[in-house]
Amino acid sequence: MSDTVDKLVIFLAKRDGIDKLVKTFQYVSKLVHWHAEANHPDVAQRFKQWEVASGLSRKAFRTGRFLTGFNALRRGPGSTPTFKILAVLANAGEMVYFFFDHFLWLSRIGTLDAKLARRMSFISAFGESFGYIFFIIADFIIMKEGIETERRLLVSSKGDDLKDAKESIRKIRAERVMRLMAVAANVADLIIALADIEPNPFCNHSVTLGISGLVSAWAGWYRNWPS
Repeated sequence: MSDTVDKLVIFLAKRDGIDKLVKTFQYVSKLVHWHAEANHPDVAQRFKQWEVASGLSRKAFRTGRFLTGFNALRRGPGSTPTFKILAVLANAGEMVYFFFDHFLWLSRIGTLDAKLARRMSFISAFGESFGYIFFIIADFIIMKEGIETERRLLVSSKGDDLKDAKESIRKIRAERVMRLMAVAANVADLIIALADIEPNPFCNHSVTLGISGLVSAWAGWYRNWPS
């Protein structure tokens, strides 16, 4: 597929695709708000409203998303005991994140008591960060195994096997790039989650949050863009 418009239509038809687009709006508007706040408060306020609206919209799009982790565990958590444990821990954290994110959304829009928002935010962010840690560990293990397999192929391949080895190495390297994008997104989202769990000057700074959000969004664009 070479047509960019066709690819964009397919990308935006996916829930993850529209989420990454709106996430880009959310964190670009956060950075603009920070930049304009001192000298252009009217402009800053407009972008703050865009940021808040984008964040709430993303929560609506994620309705039922906790079932993804449940289904992943139901279908097959992993090929080895190590990956099974990592998958259970990672997906359990992600399920907590998405499940309690529903209540956070409802409290933010006023359907539930607004006082619940802080508690739901903490529980959701804690589950999110817990899950990301184990997703990151699993991705590093898989990348390490891929590098070892690539080295063995380079050493052992000769003659007619060389062509097949090159194709295998190409696939391993392509998967490694996707894994690196996943790690970048998860680390960025972990920083954002830590800002909710344990507020601190670094994680809660608008620039840190803005850049982290864009790294996560654009890594998601790369991973979900049709090939």
